[in-house]
Amino acid sequence: MAVKIKLKRLGKIRAPHYRIVVADSRTRRDGRAIEEIGKYHPTYNPSVMEVDADRVAYWLGVGAQPTEPVLAILKKTGDWQKFKGEPAPAPLLVAEPKKARPLFEALGGDDSGKGEAITQKKKAEKKDEAAAESESTEA
Repeated sequence: MAVKIKLKRLGKIRAPHYRIVVADSRTRRDGRAIEEIGKYHPTYNPSVMEVDADRVAYWLGVGAQPTEPVLAILKKTGDWQKFKGEPAPAPLLVAEPKKARPLFEALGGDDSGKGEAITQKKKAEKKDEAAAESESTEA
């Protein structure tokens, strides 16, 4: 039985999430897995790659073959280089925390407005015009 380390797709149609799983090579892409050893979220910026290094080392040691996408992920995380005895790659990018937006009050804005619209509604304009016309015809 050939064992592969491959991606199992989850998520909605345009929002894929993947789990890195160890499965028999004959199973479906999203079929039964022997073990889940990580996850991959490509739509995040930067993408999230979490891998259990101990389990990857074990499965590679007993002969499991990674698919091409998983091999690329393992090279980015450095687990493939550790398995092959090569030097480690540069560290991965970590997302910067989002800056908090300044509050309106902190920017010096005053909320003295009364909540009224600046432009008048169209119905009000028509009524005003009709009233003006009737007044001019009466005079």
